[in-house]
Amino acid sequence: MTDWNKRTKAVHAGVRRSQYNEVSEAIYLTQGFVYDTAEDAEARFQKAGDDEFIYARYGNPTVAMFEDRIAALEGAEDGFATASGMAAVNGALTSMLKAGDHVVSSRALFGSCLYILEEVLTRFGVEVTFVDGTDLDQWAAAIRADTQAVFFESVSNPTLQVIDVKAVSALAHAVGATVIVDNVFATPVFSDAIAQGADVVVYSATKHIDGQGRALGGIILGTQEFIRGTVEPYMKHTGGSMSPFTAWMMLKGLETIDLRVRAQARSAQEIATALQGHKALKNVIYPGLSDHPQYELTKAQMGAGGTVLSIDCGTQARAFEVLNALEIIIISNNLGDAKSIATHPATTTHQRLPDAQKEMLGITPGLIRLSIGLEDPQDLLGDLMQALG
Repeated sequence: MTDWNKRTKAVHAGVRRSQYNEVSEAIYLTQGFVYDTAEDAEARFQKAGDDEFIYARYGNPTVAMFEDRIAALEGAEDGFATASGMAAVNGALTSMLKAGDHVVSSRALFGSCLYILEEVLTRFGVEVTFVDGTDLDQWAAAIRADTQAVFFESVSNPTLQVIDVKAVSALAHAVGATVIVDNVFATPVFSDAIAQGADVVVYSATKHIDGQGRALGGIILGTQEFIRGTVEPYMKHTGGSMSPFTAWMMLKGLETIDLRVRAQARSAQEIATALQGHKALKNVIYPGLSDHPQYELTKAQMGAGGTVLSIDCGTQARAFEVLNALEIIIISNNLGDAKSIATHPATTTHQRLPDAQKEMLGITPGLIRLSIGLEDPQDLLGDLMQALG
């Protein structure tokens, strides 16, 4: 299997077949498991084997298939599936940190990620230093000999800054710090974060992995030692594990993720290119455009610009006019869906941030985040043009 390409791994990796030899993965919709004897129960609680399960909060055959498949896709040794993407971010950080530890993080983050770093971790005595993630000098200055972890989104939400995974990882590893990367916008299709130096990769499976707006889910990926020795004890006792039915949906999503994401990225590139220079827009932000500040890094690190672009209409009133005029693209706050979605971050996903912080992060009143779906790109472009007009 190690020689398979990503598209093949996304379809076949991690399969566990029952005695019936089913084609589609089975849903083991059970919370517990039966032991033949009391001695068997004792032995399993002392040390469960690779294909032995105790309780659905600890693990489940369907969930294990999802964990194994996406770990193979990402090039990680192991994974732990979680109830949501934020459960993955929280679990990856909280499971390894304690009072007195130091974390360095990129400042440009999704609102809930910022909440965990600014509010939750600091409340329990963790020191957090924020930097401009695109400035390697700031990373070098902030990372200390006692830094335990660095955290960043490889492509930031919603301003689409691209962070140099390899360079930041080298700085962190020089002091023995763990590199944790939220890789949602890069997707498992365009990601090589583990190979580029990341120790831990987290995804919101709610986004491109499901890809159809059906369920919440997340995954933490890393070494077997980190996943089973650090993450699993924390997650199984705090209850953030994924349900078997959700895991089955995510397995089905992985089967088509390569085809979907590549099609979405092609459409996003086409639309962003067509919108460049539009008289109604102050700015078009897309990592696949040659005027993006990290364009060369994007090509080297991902090979494509991704499925999301952002446009700045100038003012909130104008942004709302454009949003309300859209006919195909829907207004919501998810991304990575088969349906194209428009979001106004300043009043939704990042509304809790003070205005000064929004301004510093580039989340302007006129900014609209566009997650490009699977519709015909010419239809989407026509919809945007008429809304802008």
